[in-house]
Amino acid sequence: MTLTDWFNKRKMQQIAARDNDIKIDDSISKLWMLCYNCNSQLPKKDLEHNNMVCPNCDYHFRIGARDRIKLIFDEGTFVEMFQNIQGKDPLEFVDTQPYTQRQKSAKEKSNLDEAVICGVGEINGQKVATAVMDFDYMGGSMGSVVGEKVTLVMEHALKENLPVIVFTSSGGARMQESALSLMQMAKTSCAVAKLNEAKLLYITVLTEPTFGGVTASFGTIGDIIIAEKGARIGFAGRRVIEQTIKQKLPADFQTAEYLLKYGQIDLIVTRKEMKEKLSKLIELHSKNNCKRNK
Repeated sequence: MTLTDWFNKRKMQQIAARDNDIKIDDSISKLWMLCYNCNSQLPKKDLEHNNMVCPNCDYHFRIGARDRIKLIFDEGTFVEMFQNIQGKDPLEFVDTQPYTQRQKSAKEKSNLDEAVICGVGEINGQKVATAVMDFDYMGGSMGSVVGEKVTLVMEHALKENLPVIVFTSSGGARMQESALSLMQMAKTSCAVAKLNEAKLLYITVLTEPTFGGVTASFGTIGDIIIAEKGARIGFAGRRVIEQTIKQKLPADFQTAEYLLKYGQIDLIVTRKEMKEKLSKLIELHSKNNCKRNK
């Protein structure tokens, strides 16, 4: 048996095993949620009314891109852009399943076409361009479409003299696109550099979790870097770092609080306060810079 035959056989065994997986009734999870921080059992409806923040310990659960847009932008003002840009499979990549199948599954899970929504909206009447990432779509991984959309919304901001706010939530670069994904780091960083040259405000809001290529590019080069309370932020994962340096890391390592302590971010803001904080920052920038919103 050749090595290729062995891999093909193993792949078929994995596919067969998936078909026989036991279906678990998770209907209770539709009504209750467990807080990962304090282990409280919380009624899901109450949690949703509290913007997915634990009322006992203030733990911030992940929320989707559309929920975040509703939370931050004035009602009826957000206009989505670049919806026509759809993901492809340039490398015809296959691991345990084809990349095209993974994209299809991600769309069904997240009800999104990609891991980012870009557009223009108003925060307390102030117009801004934005990109909002969603972890439910393939772990918020950055592929060619994510990089393209983020770059295009920044270029739109340049034309319209708008501030830009990016909300990150990502596990890193998308492995199914290999070097094409890694190139998005340079592409988006160049777009941010153009914003800087034009003296346009660029704010990044790092949410749970933000890792890998997004952290190493447009995620951490904002004029003002904000993090949601308790968000995990880093490049490589905790376990990888511990195995590399052969040392145990602090319990709060790679949290927003840890990064603030060592000057890696500027502010920690709760979800409840986020809209007003962003509004105030935009207002202060408009008053004290030569660039103003149209």
